[in-house]
Amino acid sequence: MEIHQLNAKQGWQWIISGFHLFREAPLVWVLSCFTMLLIATTLAIIPLFGQFIFTLISPVFLAGLMYGTRELDEGRQFELFHLFIAFKTHAKPLITIGGIYLIGQVLIIGVVMLIGGSMMTDMLLYGKRVDESELMGVMDSFLTASLLAIALSIPLLMAAWFSPLLVIFNNVPPVIAMQRSFFACLKNFIPFQLYGVTLVILTMLALMPYGLGLVILIPTIFGSIYVSYKDIFLGESPPVTNEEELQDYQKATWQNTAEEPVEKHTAAQVEESTEEIIKETKESKQEEDRPPSHSEPVKIPEKMVKCAQCSVQLPSKDSILNMGNYFCSEEHRKQFQAEDESEK
Repeated sequence: MEIHQLNAKQGWQWIISGFHLFREAPLVWVLSCFTMLLIATTLAIIPLFGQFIFTLISPVFLAGLMYGTRELDEGRQFELFHLFIAFKTHAKPLITIGGIYLIGQVLIIGVVMLIGGSMMTDMLLYGKRVDESELMGVMDSFLTASLLAIALSIPLLMAAWFSPLLVIFNNVPPVIAMQRSFFACLKNFIPFQLYGVTLVILTMLALMPYGLGLVILIPTIFGSIYVSYKDIFLGESPPVTNEEELQDYQKATWQNTAEEPVEKHTAAQVEESTEEIIKETKESKQEEDRPPSHSEPVKIPEKMVKCAQCSVQLPSKDSILNMGNYFCSEEHRKQFQAEDESEK
């Protein structure tokens, strides 16, 4: 599977396209995100293990949201049950991704506490107070530990970013999916920088009105993950509206209209032109009311798909569908299956 390298502006375009996906089904988006938040809050009641359990199953919920997003993007209906659909299809590999991510988090916390020392650990875990003379040393250790935690968490997040989508859409094994996700984020580091900075700014703005903006921002982020997956792995860039070209076109049209000379017509010419317009209107109406001829069948545009092995475009009726992937020939289907089994 090819990983495409994109321009920096695509990071902003992912957010815009994610917002458009949210606008197509806002109620289902809000219900799905609220349900996932409710599950996380309920599990958090369980001391220590509750958070671990949600970290394990969170890739399954993310994969379900991405499946529903694909349904919405392809013109079908996004429903609440899509949030749980991955538990039936890809639960084991997705939970494996959650387990790897959980182990990484635990190791990062262990390294941070080791560098911060026992005093910082007592402050964070037990709320122990320290003297002013010890506070400076604790703050230095805390700053160093925080920077190290960020430096180690970013690669872990990069490995987990696209891995649920690669598992549910492409049947990629969990470890290989995390590897491809990491290199995809690394190859598009500049677009992701713009993407991350924009999300930080939007998060600050969303928190201002009592956090109500998060109702829109969180579904937009999930939608942008799906759009970025299509852009990087499938080469399907989101549509970009060039407003400057539209304004230039309108301006040129207005100028041409204003510069056209006004011709003067006599009363007889005006009456003749009016009769011609009425005649043409009646003929066009008769053409519209006339039923279509059997000799001229209505052509329905064929849906184009991409071969999962060689990426060639072909009509869907001429392709071979196997486990959610399209192939241009039986040979390519067998090659793709053999490569998939060898990777496993």
